[in-house]
Amino acid sequence: MFKGTTILCVKGKNETILIGDGQVTLGNTVMKHRASKVRRIFNNRVIVGFAGSTADAFTLFTRLEGKLEKYSGNLERAVVEMAKDWRTDKYLRRLEAMMITADKDRVFLVSGAGDVIEPDEPVLAIGSGGPYAFAAAKALEENTELEPAELAKKAMEIASGICIYTNNHFTLEKI
Repeated sequence: MFKGTTILCVKGKNETILIGDGQVTLGNTVMKHRASKVRRIFNNRVIVGFAGSTADAFTLFTRLEGKLEKYSGNLERAVVEMAKDWRTDKYLRRLEAMMITADKDRVFLVSGAGDVIEPDEPVLAIGSGGPYAFAAAKALEENTELEPAELAKKAMEIASGICIYTNNHFTLEKI
């Protein structure tokens, strides 16, 4: 499990929300409070959030964008091909990160172990605060009528109150 971040995805009927906290931790020290771990790529048609090493995540963003271009924006094909490279390439397999990526139709979790997972649930979370954000989002999704963005913010607020590696400075993107 990666320490230092929480990324949460909430898929609604008409939009998908990706939200991340802003805390950057080095060991037991907070180094930055307002980092952006959620980004738009591929002409704003795909949103991506990462947990893990920042430099590794930027490498993966660039790699994913290249795969999206190669496969004409087909997110599933791009993440599968990227996961293959990530697992088999001598350099890439040392990268320590996980990512959630989404377009208007689909959501995937991608890891360096070769995992490409499209969740059954309308919520997905990664990072040290991921289990807290996931549990909060799942409870809110099942018991409220909140819109996806509001639900995601509330779930992240709950996670930031529990996980010491998660703060309440959020970056939210929707697609």
